[in-house]
Amino acid sequence: MRLMAAIAALTCLLATAVSPAQDSRLPDIGSSANEVLNPAKQAEYGSMLLSQLRHYDYVLDDPLIDGWLQSVGHRLAAASDRPDHPFVFFMLKERQFNAFATLGGYIGTNSGLVLVAESEDEVAGVLAHEVAHVTQTHVLRGAERAQKDSIPILLAMLGAIAVAQAAGGSSADDASLAAVSSLQGLMMQRQIDYTRSNESEADRLGIQTLVRAGYDPNAMTAMFGRMQTLSRVNQGGDRERTPDYLRSHPVTTTRISEARSRAAELSKRAPDLVPGSAVTSESPLIPASLRVQGGQRKVDSPHFGWARERIRVFSANTPVEAIREYERMRQARPLTEAQRYGLAIARARNGEYAASARELAPLLEAHPDDAWIVIGLAEAEARNGQVAAADKRLEGLLSRMPGHRAVSLSYARLLAERNDPEAGRRAQAVLRPLSVSAKDDPIFQQTFARASEVAGDPIRAGEAHAEAEYINGRPERALVQLNTLLKREDMDYYARARIEARIASITPRVLELRRQGVRDEELRR
Repeated sequence: MRLMAAIAALTCLLATAVSPAQDSRLPDIGSSANEVLNPAKQAEYGSMLLSQLRHYDYVLDDPLIDGWLQSVGHRLAAASDRPDHPFVFFMLKERQFNAFATLGGYIGTNSGLVLVAESEDEVAGVLAHEVAHVTQTHVLRGAERAQKDSIPILLAMLGAIAVAQAAGGSSADDASLAAVSSLQGLMMQRQIDYTRSNESEADRLGIQTLVRAGYDPNAMTAMFGRMQTLSRVNQGGDRERTPDYLRSHPVTTTRISEARSRAAELSKRAPDLVPGSAVTSESPLIPASLRVQGGQRKVDSPHFGWARERIRVFSANTPVEAIREYERMRQARPLTEAQRYGLAIARARNGEYAASARELAPLLEAHPDDAWIVIGLAEAEARNGQVAAADKRLEGLLSRMPGHRAVSLSYARLLAERNDPEAGRRAQAVLRPLSVSAKDDPIFQQTFARASEVAGDPIRAGEAHAEAEYINGRPERALVQLNTLLKREDMDYYARARIEARIASITPRVLELRRQGVRDEELRR
């Protein structure tokens, strides 16, 4: 009771600080927010929030899902009014309809949003709106108003976590999760002072961004309609109740009609972007990311379907629950190709590797060389004892798609599972091309650490384990591991220099968290 009272007090304090003002003022073009929080600090706070969400297992980290989300998000970012602004897009496991933008261009999307959407365009519509909140500095101005002379209000989450952890005992982790859960909608969606003018501006610019990126401008209106339906119907479970998103992004009839009018106006200006209209032929010499500027509409690939069903599986409480969900769907109507893919992935996660392979084989015939299906089939084959067949599939895919993050990580994980030094060295070689681009990826660091252990490279393994701890919101543990690693007598000059430099860069993060009262209770115990 003492713990919950403290969390409630923090929540009330936060609500008072960031209670949204409903006015119609124009945006404050002359905001001094950038002076209060420079871009480096904004990125630091966004990164801290993401690492804490990872620490409490809120983030859905999967290379294939992440690759799809990044492709949608960065396509929109490149078509926004600030294409030079850095963005980080990530997926959360929660099935409530939600998305949010926070400092540093960090944009989170709940699994529930994708599960509600019927096309990639609809997901893009919500993300375009959140991108506009960032590019128009709505987030930054809100942080300035909330707490101009101190740390942004979003870090109040860390205080709640600290209170929960201070309670100690076996319930501390559950209490921390409760603290994060209770604050997630309030802090992430109401951390900024979304006025009516902010929302209108984000809608207007979001639709423009959709058009520039080659998505259907009517998709935002369609998603608004779905959101309005969700606000009227309570769907029962705690994970599917009326979305927090609608509390700070209220959908009204006026807002829907305005979005529809804007979409119609933009469609008249660029008729080639309207679904069903003629699309000119694409030159293979022009990168896909640049073609959209020429008025051509991007046609959805099947990857949205694969992504949505993979998200359905990974966001389910257990693989068994995911399988039951698909069985209920099958009773209503035959499963689509994407749903059959999802069922196969669910079976594999439940250890039914032979059944998974049987489900995926006909899908691969219909979609030859599709990376999503090849990876799923190879993983099922390898874990069912068909190692040679799995290796052949993934080596072939890797030769066609060198450096592909999902292919490389999946293959390396399968190799490391064999506990054979030669396989471990091959896994290291497969992963090395990703060492720069994926350095902030916890799955990469965990996989490289395991591959290095198997290959007999304990120093590289220790460095990678420490990086994984850091990315997953446990910087104190990372610091302990690196300091322990320094005591090894077999370390050469270059490894020592690397580790000492990393210790120096991690220490300020640990000190900042301690200043906020956040300590690693497991280390203290």
